[in-house]
Amino acid sequence: MKPAHLLATMLTGLLAGTCLAQEKNAPKAPIERQILSRQMASGAGAREIVTASVSVAPGVRAGWHVHPGEEISQINEGEATLHIAGQPPRKLKAGDSFVIPAGVAHDAQNHGAGPLKVFAVYLVEPGKPLASPVSPPQE
Repeated sequence: MKPAHLLATMLTGLLAGTCLAQEKNAPKAPIERQILSRQMASGAGAREIVTASVSVAPGVRAGWHVHPGEEISQINEGEATLHIAGQPPRKLKAGDSFVIPAGVAHDAQNHGAGPLKVFAVYLVEPGKPLASPVSPPQE
């Protein structure tokens, strides 16, 4: 192998390794939603079923928001307080589940020392944003 080609190969490997290290060390977003699947529900009504894995960093609030359909979720890891407009706050822990009706404003805050991990199923109107921010309700 020619010295110039060897040097170029080494530099490329070094640069790729540096990029991977930076990516691994990059701070994670306070809230991460990974869509796992999307498919149309059977029958009339044209609803889409979206499953997602959601992770919320310690101390972080999701912020008040609504969905264009129902949310059915289960806490897999961590502790949170769930706020649903018109209802008292609920303390949730791993194993607890909850349902939020379509268009109802809600918020949640991670109170654990580690990430809050939630498995969510959304039954929503297709083509609309999965979540839209709203102002906190006046109670």
